[in-house]
Amino acid sequence: MRIDAQLAATVAAVIDEGSFDAAARRLHITPSAVSQRIKAVEQQLGRVVVVRARPVRATEAGEALIRLARQVQLLEHDALAAFGLGVAEQAPSPRIRVPLAVNADSMATWFLAPIARVAQRHPIDVDLHRDDQDYTARLLESGEVMAAVTSEARPVGGSAVTPLGVLEYRPMATAEYFARWFPDGVSVAALRVAPFVDFDRRDALQQDWLRAGGVDPWSVPRHYVPASHDFSRAVRLGLGWGLIPSPQAGDDLVELGGPPTRVPLYWQQWNLRSPLLDALADEVVAEAGRALAPL
Repeated sequence: MRIDAQLAATVAAVIDEGSFDAAARRLHITPSAVSQRIKAVEQQLGRVVVVRARPVRATEAGEALIRLARQVQLLEHDALAAFGLGVAEQAPSPRIRVPLAVNADSMATWFLAPIARVAQRHPIDVDLHRDDQDYTARLLESGEVMAAVTSEARPVGGSAVTPLGVLEYRPMATAEYFARWFPDGVSVAALRVAPFVDFDRRDALQQDWLRAGGVDPWSVPRHYVPASHDFSRAVRLGLGWGLIPSPQAGDDLVELGGPPTRVPLYWQQWNLRSPLLDALADEVVAEAGRALAPL
């Protein structure tokens, strides 16, 4: 059995765009043609590859097709580059979509610079998927992304791992907030009533810090601010205390005390020899070496 690369690419487009109509616009075909391609590959494999919901989701068989489609596209890009096709003096290079997963704080502090450098040298369309560092590896495992910044040191299936460094977080607040809520210093009693800023319901950094100090985090008032820049701004506006990434810390905030929270980060990418992926990894690792603390 041979899987038609065009059919696999159609499955990837449907999942990327979230619907048959949006995939049709991207592929410059009709929604009916998209549906026919999906049915064709499902009949060929004898398995359902997408869950027809809003948005459309991939089944386990669909995830395998998506990995295949992305790897074929990547290898085709590398082959054209090796043949010298598509250089500026001849014709525009075919652009390749590069889906990557990254945690919000890395995106806000250091990750975009190396991506921009790679985009200046290669015809890529970067598609960033933001998630907590404890979950980004799942996107790599499913084939939804080619590479990920993750807290997982163990490689997911078919991936290679490179250590990046440690992103340190410090519990901080404004001087005015500190004076109001901790007039006698930071204590268990004060932490039980002092509001804090939480990133989202999947982020456990603040809760873990409170537990380490002997405080039940679920009894403490909190504000949810699910964007890294806005999270930092909320702390700076006195909405609450929060764990601020060291690159975002400044003299306008005071520390609550205690050692920083250390989150080790790793770069995981497909274990596939590719000049494009290697260039991406080189830039990311180099930038992380400048921005992060050593492991």
